[in-house]
Amino acid sequence: MGRPIADTEAGRVEGVVCRDQIVTVFRGIPYAAPPVGDLRWRPPQPPPAWEGTRRADRFGPMCPQPPTDAAATGVDVPMSEDCLNLNIWTGAAHRAERRPVLVWIYGGGFREGTGANPRYDGENLARGGLVVVTFNYRLGALGFLATPELSDESGHRSSGNYGLLDCVAALRWVRDNIAHFGGDPDRVTVAGQSAGAGLVNFLAMSPLAKGLFRRAIAQSHARHARDPELRYLSTSYRMRAGAENAGDRYAREHGASTAHDLRSLHWRKLIDGRNPVDTSVDTGGSASPPLFRPVLDGWALPAGYDETYAKGSQNDVDYLTGNNLDESGAVPRTMVAALRGGRGTVRPGSPAVNVSLDQHVAAARRKFGTLAEEFLRLYPAATDDEAARASSTAARDNSRISTLLWGADWSRHATGTLHTYFWTRRAPAPDGGPRRAGHGSEIDYVFRNPASGTGAWTEEDHETARTVSAYWTNFVATGDPNGSGLPRWPAFSPDAGAVMEIGARFWTIPVSDPDRTDFWIRFFRTQHAW
Repeated sequence: MGRPIADTEAGRVEGVVCRDQIVTVFRGIPYAAPPVGDLRWRPPQPPPAWEGTRRADRFGPMCPQPPTDAAATGVDVPMSEDCLNLNIWTGAAHRAERRPVLVWIYGGGFREGTGANPRYDGENLARGGLVVVTFNYRLGALGFLATPELSDESGHRSSGNYGLLDCVAALRWVRDNIAHFGGDPDRVTVAGQSAGAGLVNFLAMSPLAKGLFRRAIAQSHARHARDPELRYLSTSYRMRAGAENAGDRYAREHGASTAHDLRSLHWRKLIDGRNPVDTSVDTGGSASPPLFRPVLDGWALPAGYDETYAKGSQNDVDYLTGNNLDESGAVPRTMVAALRGGRGTVRPGSPAVNVSLDQHVAAARRKFGTLAEEFLRLYPAATDDEAARASSTAARDNSRISTLLWGADWSRHATGTLHTYFWTRRAPAPDGGPRRAGHGSEIDYVFRNPASGTGAWTEEDHETARTVSAYWTNFVATGDPNGSGLPRWPAFSPDAGAVMEIGARFWTIPVSDPDRTDFWIRFFRTQHAW
């Protein structure tokens, strides 16, 4: 591309060459106006134009979030409401190239995260032929506060989805500008993990995002509409009335009675680190979702999962999604003793972990009611160690079966490709603790950016990363993860009862045994559809 310069609708930007000099990165490009003052709690507006060439050599500020959460990102960038910026990695040799585009949405329970996190550095994927985009979206109360007054002033009778609207704005920016960076606006994949996966799911349901992306990758999770787990995981949403009532209480607790009062507060008064949970939702257990999360508002999100899929009103895109071995309450045996010795308060959106016989039995009776004894026969335990293993087995069956049923619902009216996976590679922990295939552990292999450096990987880890990264790259390019030299990944079939294991091995495995599958299907039928 010669000098690392590209044009955008707001002005010219100059990036910097990466370690591998065939890749250029552009950091901190505004994709929307700063959402400050009267623009706080409003849909994002176009970025103001600038004169001359803007240096795009530094990451922009991260969105306001609790300081302890920001420190966990390991990123040394300031925090500011002026945070709606994005970053682009491209290896395109000239602007006329049309490389497939991966737009990554970070996780963090809708309350933390940044597109500048080194785990999401796109250099390795760009070297493999993609254009990679990361961006920031508004978090916590600034991203997901709903009140009756904010809804009334919106013109759509809608509030509380500002973080989701930021994602739509970033995708629109990509559509309108990515060709200047060698990207193909007709081959955009939106991808994310945890809350990022939740936002991918919501974008796939939102009419505002129609036509803005062709493919979707949701890494933990896509869950069946009748699975109680989705009510607190990052797939969770709120109903408008409940969100507005909770927002009104939050405003009063912070000394504000009007939208004007709220907009007059410094953001540090609103992002106070308390990480409130929504205790109004029956999750079938002790877990609770974060209070601030997307809202079923009738505009950005017109309907929930069940109604959307039943009508076939979702955006018809290619999909790749799955879950991990050691998440959603499942843990490796090497962690059981430590968890039994003392576990802190469950974080918003995180599951309870049952590592004793009493916990296993009590959780079963609370969640399954009249089906509890059948559950305990299918997942039997007579000791604490047996209970820890049985509880983890049940959590893994739950997630795989739930995604199987989600896939059947999704594909009933969709024509795009669908591939599902179960991640099993136990990765080295940055703190030297036990290896685990924990929540988000696959990210390091997709981007090939382990937190403790590639030197901590075995040759098997490196080979796993090469395979997984190739699957993701192929899917972004074509809608099919398969390619030369890769183990075959079959497309999803609701009748196959199988899922692609990736990580420790690469082959199809049964979702569960027939008796357990039948149990979970019957249990889900007793639950309210979301």
